Amino acid sequence: MESPAESGSAGEPVGHGDTPTTDDAGPEHAQLISSIAALSHLSTGRLTLPDILTEVACLAVQAIPGADGAGLTLTENDRSDTIVATAAFVREVDSIQYDLKEGPCISAAAQRLTMRSGSLGGEQRWPRFGPRVGRLGVHSVLSLPLLAAGESFGAMNIYAHGRDAFDDNAARIGELFASPAAIAVQNAQILQQAKRLAAGLQAAATNRAMIDQALGIIRSRSGCSSDEAYDRLRTMSQTRNTKLAIVAKTLVDEAVRRAIARHTA
Repeated sequence: MESPAESGSAGEPVGHGDTPTTDDAGPEHAQLISSIAALSHLSTGRLTLPDILTEVACLAVQAIPGADGAGLTLTENDRSDTIVATAAFVREVDSIQYDLKEGPCISAAAQRLTMRSGSLGGEQRWPRFGPRVGRLGVHSVLSLPLLAAGESFGAMNIYAHGRDAFDDNAARIGELFASPAAIAVQNAQILQQAKRLAAGLQAAATNRAMIDQALGIIRSRSGCSSDEAYDRLRTMSQTRNTKLAIVAKTLVDEAVRRAIARHTA
């Protein structure tokens, strides 16, 4: 069993704040630099959020020595969910820890620290999770918190089938990759939320216009006031157990069909 990747007595993650450069020796750092560069070229405008997260997870596998698979977990309202996984076994492993509410991903996100183990089957920090995952043939994990402004909004989970797959160097590389990866993930989240809001506003504007047209039709037929027309439309909605906008659209479509029929008769 290994303890979380830490540096010194303060418990800060290894490599926190470090920036890899082309001066770093070895092919591992070259792969790290290449993966970080690829993060900056992800097209948030053309790709969906799951597509972007999948790319981030795949780049993590490429960047971190010893990795066999990776997943990205996002937390919201104290609920964790693996959005993407690069392999089926990753999703299976993460599902186990969500069911048990115990595991390296949950610990990493909650404590905002890197979690590492090279012998999950005998891991005392997660006594229920570890043995179950070990029986699946997954023995090593490196869980890295996704941080923004010092707050955790998820974790990046790197797994390997072999024992002791992630040494100190792998943990440091993982932490160096996790920082820009968190930025890429958060930017993708913000963009998706903005698109969802824009779509909602557009739908609301469309519904409002349809309702106004329906109110105009009711008033022209009955000579009632705006408030009375709205009350009638709302009563129709409640009677039919159908949303107001849908009732309004049905009313407008019917009026259009009648108008067309009159002109073609």
